[in-house]
Amino acid sequence: MNLKPLTVAGVMSGTSADGIDVAIVRIAPVKGQPRITLLAHESFRYPTPLRAAVLAAMNAKSTSTAELARLNWRLGIAYAEAVKATVARHKIQIDLVGCHGQTLYHQAVPAQYAGIKFACTWQAGEAALIAAETGVPVVSNFRPADMAAGGQGAPLVPLLDHVLFADRKRGRVLQNIGGIANLTAMPAGSSAEALIAFDTGPGNMVMDVLAQKLFHKSYDRNGAIAAKGRVLDSVVERSMRDRYFALKPPKSAGREEFGREYAGAFLAACRRESSTPEDVLATATALTAESIVRSFERFVLSGMQGKPIDYIVSGGGARNHKLMLMLANRLEPLGCTVTTIEEFGLPAAAKEAAAFALMAWMTWHQLPGNVPAATGATRPAILGQITYA
Repeated sequence: MNLKPLTVAGVMSGTSADGIDVAIVRIAPVKGQPRITLLAHESFRYPTPLRAAVLAAMNAKSTSTAELARLNWRLGIAYAEAVKATVARHKIQIDLVGCHGQTLYHQAVPAQYAGIKFACTWQAGEAALIAAETGVPVVSNFRPADMAAGGQGAPLVPLLDHVLFADRKRGRVLQNIGGIANLTAMPAGSSAEALIAFDTGPGNMVMDVLAQKLFHKSYDRNGAIAAKGRVLDSVVERSMRDRYFALKPPKSAGREEFGREYAGAFLAACRRESSTPEDVLATATALTAESIVRSFERFVLSGMQGKPIDYIVSGGGARNHKLMLMLANRLEPLGCTVTTIEEFGLPAAAKEAAAFALMAWMTWHQLPGNVPAATGATRPAILGQITYA
């Protein structure tokens, strides 16, 4: 196949539902493998009414078909506006858009419905609107093809992790902390087929819900509130008994596991310990750190061949100083050098958007974009659907 260099806008809005990241990358084949150069990156907050609509629809027990249809189209408008603003600001012409969409529901494990058991997922954001507004084809709806191949539809970012960060001499762990936290672990010199990738559990999700509920803030900026509290170790220990943490990879999680209901039960557990609101945030931050560290210890460390390990953090959690300190205190004794992805030349908020730009490039060239070792799929799969302008 004739692989072509393309300039691709990747669009990502994660489980935190705080806004949209756009990364424009140049992807060119070098010896049959994609080489990625970041050209531009911008972040856009969701307008308050749109964020409220997204949060209300996520894992909702009841809503209406009209609400879901309107939200799907409203998100398409928002994604198109974000891409056009980024293109205009940086004066870059793009060839293709890869849009992840906003996950409204993700059920990675088969469950009973209408007489049979199956897994399912749904990412909203009307691709036809994005294509019409930007004037270029759009690749969207990436996760279903992996699930149809027996995978969990997540994580998909390991493809980018391997392309950008695999190293012959050092082990690398790419830890993304968005609403949900996920890692990609690559032993020194390993192939993509040998990597390990999975969702470790809550990232910013529980912290954000509690910051909103207790302090009327959308999130705990820099972990400043958590830094004033004390960690309720007993609550963390009880929380770590959740069945999700014991599951072996591949595995994926979302608001279905760690959303509003989970955060409410966590708050109640903290209050039974006569805690202050600051203690609650400190304990939620410790839960994220501890679930990450124990996932690494249990499922990753033994496979890293005793080589030096770079533990590279991205996502919004990389800007939480208290969380980063907790991670460093626990991971450095295990032989890890904890750092952020910025030190490797990629903005933390751009990584996942760049990943879906890469996946769009792969789909455009009819190449598989999943990593079966990460998702549990039985085979490589070409991901997504192409909508033409």
